[in-house]
Amino acid sequence: MQERTSLEGQLTGIGRTEREVEDQIGMIELGESENDEGVILEAENALKALKKDVARQELEALLSGEADKFNTYLEVHAGAGGTESQDWASMLLRMYTRWAEKHGFKIEYLEETEGEEAGIKSATIQISGHNAYGWLKTEAGVHRLVRISPFDSNARRHTSFSSVAIFPVVDDSIKIDIKESDVRVDTMRSGGAGGQHVNKTESAVRLTHIPTGVAVVCQAGRSQHKNRAQAWDMLRARLYEIELKKREEKAAADQAAKTDIGWGHQIRSYVLQPYQMVKDLRTGVQTSDTQGVLDGDLDEFMAATLAQKAFGTTPGAIEDVD
Repeated sequence: MQERTSLEGQLTGIGRTEREVEDQIGMIELGESENDEGVILEAENALKALKKDVARQELEALLSGEADKFNTYLEVHAGAGGTESQDWASMLLRMYTRWAEKHGFKIEYLEETEGEEAGIKSATIQISGHNAYGWLKTEAGVHRLVRISPFDSNARRHTSFSSVAIFPVVDDSIKIDIKESDVRVDTMRSGGAGGQHVNKTESAVRLTHIPTGVAVVCQAGRSQHKNRAQAWDMLRARLYEIELKKREEKAAADQAAKTDIGWGHQIRSYVLQPYQMVKDLRTGVQTSDTQGVLDGDLDEFMAATLAQKAFGTTPGAIEDVD
């Protein structure tokens, strides 16, 4: 039923776009016949906006995976390097929340562990919206930052690493059987950064799936009962994602990227000093608009990775930036 609804929506969108193109072409012809530059300019701008919409519809068509339509969990983990990496993890979390906000997606903070001096050691959020997992699955892996450290009194350049993990929020149509005897349940005091995002009562819950070693933590709710239920949903989602990965050709590479948060495993590099460049090491897409990327302008990178996976095209060896 969901697939049929999605297909009907795509077809409706195509028909609507075709009609709007015809209407705007008609307006341009009318403006030309009456020498009305204002009408022509307005119609041309409308066609430019339609072009962007069509490009996005083309990308949406690539999101045909079993779980692409689902909401998603996003985890950020700081790599080695203490405060530097923890601050970078916080910057990444902000980048993805900005991206989600721009697309009208809902964001819910589930877990956040503050850094020793700044930033975060880890965080988990849920991003809800159409094709949220399909888009964000392209961001899983290690992200590398090069900058002059704000924490170094000698103003030296530092390289930091943090990893991003993405897994879908499974709905009731997906059945994941987990034996309770295979899960260890730990309760603890919430240890996040506080503020509006994280509750500070004795209600945090951690579930560990003993056969796989997968662990999840939830501390967002005000009650242990709510956090326990949310944690079970997260665990089912993680195990479902593992099963999905087994069925996907590039699963091994995706999972390997999460195992070592360091040099040689990065999917993208962000250089802020002495020059500015963000470069994706899978597709070769790059931009000097580093601030735009850190403010959530990620669609170009996501689109290139989606196209690469859909059509199997590879640009060959891609050199990293210094």
